[in-house]
Amino acid sequence: MKHSHYVLTLLAIVLLGSASALASSPGSDVRLTNDFPGGGYVSAYTLATGNPYTDAVLNECSISRGRQNEPSVAVDPRDTNVLVGSSNDYCGVYSVKDALGNLLPLGPIWLGYYRSQDAGANFVSSLVPGYPGDTSPYAASANIRTSSAGDPVIAWDGHGRVYMGSESSGDPAGTKKTLGDVWVAVFDNPGGVGGATTNDGKRFVRSEIVARGSSAPNLLGKFQDKTALEVDRTGGACDGTVYFSWTRFTGNGGAAIYLSRSTDQGQSWSPPQKLTASVQSLQTPDIAITGNGHVYVTWNQSFQAGHAGNAVAYAKSTDCGVSFSPPTALQSFIRYRPLDVLDPVPIFIPTSSEDDPLAGAEDVAAAGSITRECGDFDEHCASGYTFFRVDAVGTQVRSTADQYDKSHEWVYIVYDASKPGTLVPTGTTYGSVGLGTGSQAAIFFTRLDGATGLSTAPILIDNQSTGHQIYPDISADGGVLHAIWYDSRLDPNYSPTRPIGNDASGNTGPSVDAWSAMSTDAGASWINQARLSDVTTNPNYEQFSNRTVPFAGDYLWVTSMGNFSFGTWTDWRDTVPGADPRESGSSEDSDNADVKQCRVFSTTTGAWSGDLCPHAGGLDQNIYGDHTP
Repeated sequence: MKHSHYVLTLLAIVLLGSASALASSPGSDVRLTNDFPGGGYVSAYTLATGNPYTDAVLNECSISRGRQNEPSVAVDPRDTNVLVGSSNDYCGVYSVKDALGNLLPLGPIWLGYYRSQDAGANFVSSLVPGYPGDTSPYAASANIRTSSAGDPVIAWDGHGRVYMGSESSGDPAGTKKTLGDVWVAVFDNPGGVGGATTNDGKRFVRSEIVARGSSAPNLLGKFQDKTALEVDRTGGACDGTVYFSWTRFTGNGGAAIYLSRSTDQGQSWSPPQKLTASVQSLQTPDIAITGNGHVYVTWNQSFQAGHAGNAVAYAKSTDCGVSFSPPTALQSFIRYRPLDVLDPVPIFIPTSSEDDPLAGAEDVAAAGSITRECGDFDEHCASGYTFFRVDAVGTQVRSTADQYDKSHEWVYIVYDASKPGTLVPTGTTYGSVGLGTGSQAAIFFTRLDGATGLSTAPILIDNQSTGHQIYPDISADGGVLHAIWYDSRLDPNYSPTRPIGNDASGNTGPSVDAWSAMSTDAGASWINQARLSDVTTNPNYEQFSNRTVPFAGDYLWVTSMGNFSFGTWTDWRDTVPGADPRESGSSEDSDNADVKQCRVFSTTTGAWSGDLCPHAGGLDQNIYGDHTP
C-alpha cells in the first residue's frame, strides 16, 4: 500500500498528463558502438596511455557488426564534455577461429567502455579491461573470474573517478556453470584529482568482485543479477562512498535485494547486506542519494501471480549505508508484462554452438509453458506473435535524487505499468496482464519525500492514447529532471491487444523510438516531450539463440547535470533483414523478423550449420544516443 494521502485516479491521469505533438530529435543521433570497418575499437590501455595495443577480441570488435544492448551512460559532474557509456557488448563473440579459419561463437560478451570528450558529439569505442583474451598491462588489475559480463551500470564520484558495475557469468573453463558474480571497475584521472578534467575517468585502476555466486549450472544455486550503482557526491560525511545493489536469486525460486558499499574507491567492499526478505519476485533495484547523504534503494516487488501485490518499494539508510530501514511499499501498480504460451515448431537442430548462451531466450521450456518472449522453432508461441521480453518481470522501477539539492530529501521515481482503463481481452493466448488480457503501457512518475514518507500522486509523463511506453529512466542532478523511455506511438499497427511491433497477422515492423521529457518544477509537470531517435526501428529482429528470438535488453539510460542531458538506447537501424533457410513447410514464419544469415544443410548429419556470415549485418544491433531537451 502507498503511504500517502493521495490516491491515483483516472481523472488525475487525464488532467496531469498532457498529449504532446510529434517533435523532432534535438540533434543528430550518435553511435556509441563503432564495431564496423572504418570505425573500430581501441584498447582502454591505449586510450589512457597512448601506447599501442590490440588483440584478437579488439580486432574482431572493429569489424564485427555485432550486437549491443542494455546501454548505460554517465556525465562527469566536473566536466560535462566527458561522458562514459557502456552496454552488453557482443562484438567479440566471433573472435575465435577453427583450423580452417571458420568463425566460432566462443568469444566473450563483455562490458563496453565508450568515451566522449566533446559532450557526446563523438564516442571512441572500447571494452572494460579483463575480458578473455585481454593481455594488455591493465588485465592483471581486473580481479574477476568469469568469461562473460553484462548488466552495466555507471556512476561518477566528485573527484574524477568513474565506476562501472556488472553482473558476470560463464566459466572460463568452458563448463555450463553460471558463476553469478557481481563486480565493480574503477577508472580515474591519470593526473590525479587535480588533473585536467578532460582526462577524468580515463585510466583503468582495478576491478573487484563484490559478491560471488555459487558456481551452479544453468542459473541454479546462488546467482547475482540486476545491478545498480551510485556514488555520494554531496561533499558531506559520506562523500565518495560507493553503493552497489543487486538481486540475489537462488535455485529454489527465491529472490532478495542486497547492497554492498566501498569507502576506499572500490578497493574493498563490505559484506553483502540483505535489504529484503526472500520472496517470489524482487527485481530492478536502483539507488538514489539525497543532498543530505541519505541513501534510498528502490525496487519492483511482486508477491503473487497476476497483477495483485505489485508495488514500488524502498529501504532507507541515514548512516552512509551501514544499516537500512525495513522495506516500505510505496505505490501499487498494474504490471505490464507481455506473456504467451509456447507452441514449438520442429526444426533440425544446428550442430553449431549457441552464439549467445548467456543472454536472452532463457525461458525455453515444454509446449504449453508460459513464456515472456516469442520467436521461431522452440520459441514459437501459440498466438503467432514475435516479441522481445519486457524486462525480467515486466514493470521496471528507476529512481534518482538531486545530490546538489540541500533543501529537500526528495526521491524521484519512474516506472512503466499498465494504464488504468486500458485492459482489454486480446482474443489470443497473448496478454500483458495475464494471459488473454492486454493493456497499454505508460510511464508514471511519483516523488517521495523521504523526510515525511509521503509521496505525490503518480502522473503520466507523456499521456498518449496510442503506443506503448516502456523502459523509463530518470536523472536529476543540478535542479532539472530528465526522463527517457521507449515509445511505440509511431507504430501503425499499435494495439493494446498485441505486443509492440506486431500486426494482427503476427508480422513485425519498425515500431519503437526513444522519447524524452524534462521537468523544472521537481516533477509537478513535464515539458519538452520529444522524440530522440531519428529512425523508428524494429525491436523484434530474431538475433539471439541461433537467430530464433529477439532480445532488446532490459533498460535505457539518461544522465544529466542541470540543463545538460544525454540519453542512450538500443537501436536496430543498421540490422540487415534476411531469410532463415531453416524455415520451410510447417515451420515457415513470415513475420519480417528474420535477419541476414548463411547456413548449409548437411545430408550427412541431417542438421543445419551455424551462421556462416555473422559479419553480414544480421546481428547489427547498436547503441545510439542524443542530447535530450
